[in-house]
Amino acid sequence: MYNNKVFICGVDTSKLPLLKEKKKEELLKQVKTGNSAARDELINGNLRLVLSVVQRFTGRGENTDDLFQVGCIGLIKSIDNFDVTQNVRFSTYAVPMIIGEIRRYLRDNNPIRVSRSIKDTAYKAMQVKEELMRNNQTEPTVEEIAAKLEISTSEVVIALESIVNPTSLYDPVYSDGGDTIYVLDQMGDNNDDNNWLGEIALKESIKELSDREKLILSLRFMKGKTQMEVSKEIGISQAQVSRLEKGALDKIKS
Repeated sequence: MYNNKVFICGVDTSKLPLLKEKKKEELLKQVKTGNSAARDELINGNLRLVLSVVQRFTGRGENTDDLFQVGCIGLIKSIDNFDVTQNVRFSTYAVPMIIGEIRRYLRDNNPIRVSRSIKDTAYKAMQVKEELMRNNQTEPTVEEIAAKLEISTSEVVIALESIVNPTSLYDPVYSDGGDTIYVLDQMGDNNDDNNWLGEIALKESIKELSDREKLILSLRFMKGKTQMEVSKEIGISQAQVSRLEKGALDKIKS
């Protein structure tokens, strides 16, 4: 973002066109006749709609460009499947389709796979929780939720935990404008006293590596690059990167 402009997938969102409802209806009718130009115009004219839906999913750590592209798939499906004979606004039909496409993407790309039955239990537990809060004006206990659902408390806990996004070790916990404190900083290690000699030995062994070996290990394990990406960056073949990486790790291990 710069100069009050937001670019997504290389598109300046401030310049996205906005179609009036009457124009949408005309284009939708033309699309049904196989007019590809009308279809393209309709897609471009509804990108603001996709953007508005994508903004609902911000703050989850997902790449906005990826969500926007997935949302566009939902938009295209909406255009291709919309029934012009029904007395329904296109946006009313398209928004749930776009949301569904994004949710499906997030579910399929979740790093932790959760079974459908556990997810169903979690959603039922949340509904019961809201119902109890409305009726009792207080936060219900896990036991109360479990009793309402007629399942064990452990099943409720497992289900609710399964739909919570995992916390990254690098999520910020506190910042006062200076150094930020991350989750990792608040974690201790009971073996710290026993590991300091190993850490010294590791640092000494790394000093023995060549500059190229250090660079490869840094790019591979500190920056998370693939061997192909490293080979392009330092100008050698992937096979050479693989050989140097293996040799460097063997030196450290020994």
